[in-house]
Amino acid sequence: MSYVLTCCSTADLPKEHFEKRNIPYTCFHFMMDGTEYPDDLGQTIAFDDFYKRIENGAKPTTSQVSPEQFTEFFESFLKEGKDVLHVTLSGGISGTYNSAVTAANGLAEKYPDRKIYVVDSLAASSGYGLLMDMAADRRDEGMDIDGLRAWIENNRLKIHHWFFSTDLTSYYRGGRITKTSLLFGTLFHICPLLNVSNEGKLIPRNKYPGKKKVMSEIVKRMIEHADGGREYNGKCFMCQSACYDDARRVADLVEAAFPNLAAPVMINSIGTVIGSHTGPGTVALFFVGDERKN
Repeated sequence: MSYVLTCCSTADLPKEHFEKRNIPYTCFHFMMDGTEYPDDLGQTIAFDDFYKRIENGAKPTTSQVSPEQFTEFFESFLKEGKDVLHVTLSGGISGTYNSAVTAANGLAEKYPDRKIYVVDSLAASSGYGLLMDMAADRRDEGMDIDGLRAWIENNRLKIHHWFFSTDLTSYYRGGRITKTSLLFGTLFHICPLLNVSNEGKLIPRNKYPGKKKVMSEIVKRMIEHADGGREYNGKCFMCQSACYDDARRVADLVEAAFPNLAAPVMINSIGTVIGSHTGPGTVALFFVGDERKN
């Protein structure tokens, strides 16, 4: 191809999957216990170790990709004579889109014959990953860079993101819930259900008593919004933070409710940057549906 389709590590797909789909990525970073690490899809710190350290009291902080890092990343392809289509983590939860645009604008003068496009995914984690995977399908079918840029912009709000958590500690630390909500939710096993809005922001929607109820409700959201309802025949991705069994239970419910899925549900790990904010105990479900409105 005359161009590369790229993203950031926060698309939360396995390293091997990105390599198989030929999607280069650049890594966010996080700080834990005084040491900075790359968000390199579990290569430097295994996901289980990362979440165990949070359970033991570690409080990781994250940093976005800098314009300088983007410049180096983009230029590695431009030097090869290739155009670049980069899709970023949602601007609703990170300033990385602006950093990528700054880098692209700076390189445009140096490489006037090359196209350098930056698109805000308005997505996060494996929902962002699902968008990238679908974009790679169009690229492999022969869509050119301008057509693919337009396709991503026209379809990014059709990627639905639904999350629930059984551990509210990190949501309290991040300011998403109050201390009272933390104590009440922990005492009564309240599980919040959240989604990503059309502005790419993570929004709490409902609260449910216990995992069984919230698991049922998250599947109901897919039935309500999926393209074709129960006849949905597209891809479905999930991710989880140190709670694979919970994710597997939801995946089983999804596969029973949607017998025409294009493939079995793919369950990934929530990466270290997104996981720094969710902590352990979060399950997320992603699929293609009607356009997100709020």
